[in-house]
Amino acid sequence: MIALLRPYRSRVIIASIALIVAAAAMLGVGQGLRAVIDKGFAAGDAGWLDRTLAAMFGVIAILAAATYTRFYNVSWLGERITADLRRKLFDHLLTLPPSWFESGRTGDVISRLTADTTQIEGTIGSSLSIALRNFLLLVGGLAMLFTTSLKLTLLVLTGVPLVVVPIMFFGRRVRKLARQSQDRVADLGSRIDETIHEIRIVQAYGHEDADRKEFADLVERGFNIARSRIRSRAWLIVTVLVVVFGAIALILWIGGHDVLDGRISPGQLSAFVFYAAIVSGSVGALSEVWGDLQRTAGATERLMEILATQPDLVTPDCARPLPDPVSGEISFNNVNFRYPTRLDTAALDDFSLKVSPGETVALVGPSGAGKTTVLQLMLRFYDPQSGSVTLDGLSLADADPRAVRECMALVPQEAVVFAATVAENIRYARPDASIEEVHAAAVAAFADDFVRKLPEGYNTWLG
Repeated sequence: MIALLRPYRSRVIIASIALIVAAAAMLGVGQGLRAVIDKGFAAGDAGWLDRTLAAMFGVIAILAAATYTRFYNVSWLGERITADLRRKLFDHLLTLPPSWFESGRTGDVISRLTADTTQIEGTIGSSLSIALRNFLLLVGGLAMLFTTSLKLTLLVLTGVPLVVVPIMFFGRRVRKLARQSQDRVADLGSRIDETIHEIRIVQAYGHEDADRKEFADLVERGFNIARSRIRSRAWLIVTVLVVVFGAIALILWIGGHDVLDGRISPGQLSAFVFYAAIVSGSVGALSEVWGDLQRTAGATERLMEILATQPDLVTPDCARPLPDPVSGEISFNNVNFRYPTRLDTAALDDFSLKVSPGETVALVGPSGAGKTTVLQLMLRFYDPQSGSVTLDGLSLADADPRAVRECMALVPQEAVVFAATVAENIRYARPDASIEEVHAAAVAAFADDFVRKLPEGYNTWLG
């Protein structure tokens, strides 16, 4: 996360300065309150009262300006970091081979790319700022408490363990439940993706009722985990509030007697109560934000798992170039291959094949015979466990996978239509293709006539 913040150091510095200024201004209000009571009200000095109140308005204006600056810059950072993180995750996902996606679920990946990054956005743009602000107010408030009344401050500090212990106890539980809750959201995403993507199969087999029941069960499981997490956070907040405000009530009772006995002034007691309220409010806010930070920690762990994943297929440091031009001779030499998720079953066993340039070859066989596997090895989506696949005599393992795939044209059994225009779908493999080349490709595929009859022709949106 620090690496993502580094390019925006100036924003971080501005937000930090504004944060410190806002906290200092808030603490300054307490001293103004003390002066108003002791030198304005008690002494009956109207001029002093006017000047003090005018100064307080100035401090409040500074507080407002600093708060605006902090809020804007921190929110900007939250949005910017989230956008950068999503780009980084998506870029990394595109480097992972199909084998990685086979062992996972699309919905889980989508959940991490959207829901988890949104959680981080909320933390950076709001929760983290609130936590830092309240931490500064807590430290500054404690310092002002010491300067106002040492006796009362020591009484306040005796209650600190009573606040810290529940925060640590419930915080760990919230983090664990937050991770489980995010996993359940990913389960829902996977289920939705599978059902909608295969809606024809679902309806053809009359599987709607079974899918409804399974989805409802997943929803309830997610709700039960969320309920446990919410209960833990509620207990944390209630415990902190009871302890903190109970301590304030005790301080008012002891401080009131000190005022009556003349040991402290009414202004000192008022300032002390003001700072005690700031401290207690800060502790309460930190206890609430702590739950958000724990949820974000769970989301960050899930994202780091993806970023830490290294592709099984890597481009050799000294990749050998393909012949120019490529003639198209493909050879499979005693290839043995098993899919990573099915290591107990051989997809290809001692398979050999040679396709000469210009030759047309059809692979025929029952389902599971390995026809698709041959094509996937040609595109180097996988590497065989033994044997080799060559293109014009060059082993694909020694070549750049992108260069290999650029030499091949793939026409899948089921056409894939992306959410884009007709022209953009046609030029998918060559984004730089001119509109004339797009038209020529459509004519060759006998698609030009019906495309031109669409509402916007080649600019009609599909998907």
